[in-house]
Amino acid sequence: MLDGRKFSILGDGGWAHTLSILLHEKSFEVLIWSPSKEYAEYLKKYRKNPKYFPGVDIPKNIKITSSLKEAVDFSKYLLLVIPTKFLREVLRKLKKLNIYDKIFLSCSKGIEEKTFKRPSEIIKEFFEKPKLAVLSGPTIAREVVKKNPTLCIVASKEREISSFWQKVLSTDYFRVYISNDIVGTELGGALKNIIAIACGIVEGLNLGTNTKAALLSRGLVEIVRFCRKFGAKKETLFGLAGLGDLVTTCFNKHSRNRTVGELIAKGYRLKEIEKSMEMVAEGIYTVKAVYKISKKFNIEMPITTQVYKVLYKNKSPLKAIKELMRRRLKEERI
Repeated sequence: MLDGRKFSILGDGGWAHTLSILLHEKSFEVLIWSPSKEYAEYLKKYRKNPKYFPGVDIPKNIKITSSLKEAVDFSKYLLLVIPTKFLREVLRKLKKLNIYDKIFLSCSKGIEEKTFKRPSEIIKEFFEKPKLAVLSGPTIAREVVKKNPTLCIVASKEREISSFWQKVLSTDYFRVYISNDIVGTELGGALKNIIAIACGIVEGLNLGTNTKAALLSRGLVEIVRFCRKFGAKKETLFGLAGLGDLVTTCFNKHSRNRTVGELIAKGYRLKEIEKSMEMVAEGIYTVKAVYKISKKFNIEMPITTQVYKVLYKNKSPLKAIKELMRRRLKEERI
């Protein structure tokens, strides 16, 4: 039975806000932790999240705090809804609280730039044999809040843990599948952001449907090629965590990563874009990590390489596209 369960959501962004509403609607007790004391007080007072999720209220019964100790004391179930860039910092603070017997659900998508580690690998640095699952898939927050039918995936090496989160999160509009492929689930959710930036560039240049279709098709090939190198299952990458998430992120106009690409196409510099965005576009950091990994392991990643050069070497997007089109002609392979 799940009645009377409490859940602590670490993070105050749009996806954290969405998950808090979903759990609250299932009559669970929910607490949101914000890393900012000032913003936590604002959220408590106004029950609105203008910085990260404007236009969506926070139900009154959802607790809000900036005390990490209060958050971990509230529940044994912790949802980590934190950008990968900041995950290590939060885990370091959690470790100091000497917590044990917690059950984690990692909702972060990305690869740590300096270590090349996935979120679950970072978590394992701080907690020995953690009870852990990861959540991914095509889950645009605003559409989930509207109760549009949405499918996602929860992956864990322990079926008992993935089944638990499946029961906790599933509703008549939010359907959860389970998997034991943590590697494919995390990497699929990370690499699709690179292709989404490329799709934004194509959109910003008004290059049309043919170009976007080609980009997604060959982008998926790169994702599969990279992820299989590190043990991901091919079926995972052609499912919700790979193809599903890729299509959603590339086509949704609210996608932060696609927006980065559109702004690049309009002539903005990366530093300008980062300063203008309240929320983190994970692909900005993921592309740097994946580019370096691909070079180290000699993985052919032509689209990723060009996105990296456009973002970090100030390469012209049009020149990058022309170079992709002029590559050696060959047989199509997946």
